[in-house]
Amino acid sequence: MFVCHFYGFLIVASSMKIVDKIDILRSSLEPYSRSEKTIGFVPTMGALHKGHISLIEEAKKKSDFVVCSIFVNPLQFNNTGDFTNYPISLEKDMEMLEKAGCNLLFLPNADTMYQNPVRTKMVFEGLDNVMEGTHRQGHFSGVGIIVAKLFNLVQPDHAFFGQKDLQQFAIIQQMITDLSFPITLHCCSIKRDEDGLAMSSRNRRLDEDQRIIAPKIYESLILTKKMLKKGESVEKSQRAGLSHLDKYKEFETEYLEIVDAATLQPLDSKFEFKKIHKETKIAICVAAKLGEIRLIDNIIID
Repeated sequence: MFVCHFYGFLIVASSMKIVDKIDILRSSLEPYSRSEKTIGFVPTMGALHKGHISLIEEAKKKSDFVVCSIFVNPLQFNNTGDFTNYPISLEKDMEMLEKAGCNLLFLPNADTMYQNPVRTKMVFEGLDNVMEGTHRQGHFSGVGIIVAKLFNLVQPDHAFFGQKDLQQFAIIQQMITDLSFPITLHCCSIKRDEDGLAMSSRNRRLDEDQRIIAPKIYESLILTKKMLKKGESVEKSQRAGLSHLDKYKEFETEYLEIVDAATLQPLDSKFEFKKIHKETKIAICVAAKLGEIRLIDNIIID
């Protein structure tokens, strides 16, 4: 693939346009915004894998023109080392997107997205003070700001996010509702390796031993789900999942929570699955560290 910079536009020997400037992005999308054709949008931070590509494929099914962005957003990292070490594989990412049929890639840098210091903060009351919010201060404010900016620039009809970041999805859904964005949000299922490990850009940072043990995270979710469906209380089911991870000294478990999938609020510890309203969706969410690499996962029970 041949790539070169030219007046803010990246000339690419392919059918996928690559744009790195806001004015060029807007002019490229204007014909679609003014027509009856729909725009599907997949925002990413790069280091793409099959999970990301499944979002592109879903976007192609539901929209006429597919836009993807790659931008490692500094505002959502509360850990400087995590930001510095975030994997970058731009050339491979572009090849994957082109093969998947992405029509346009927006590839800005930090100066493009944040021309001035950001003084705005976002609060998602009730959604950002549990689970990830308790361990990553300021994370969801940074997520909200960058997603709102990208929505404003791309003005998509549909936006696609992965279920793996379930709390992020709930927060973006709330933002869309509160700010009246005319966007349909789609939550796409988690893609997993054969051993159950949820696909993640961070997985490539795992060493050989860590990669072998990482699927125990998914095992803990499955065990918790089985306990719930067997009729055990939330408290007992949660304890079983945590105990499973505790068997492996390599893990530093931050949380394993059983929550209402819509509100993200923890279920009462004495609650039993059979007593939960049939329309309620339950999510079991977990976060654990393997060395310096932090992994999250979840499953949803109807």
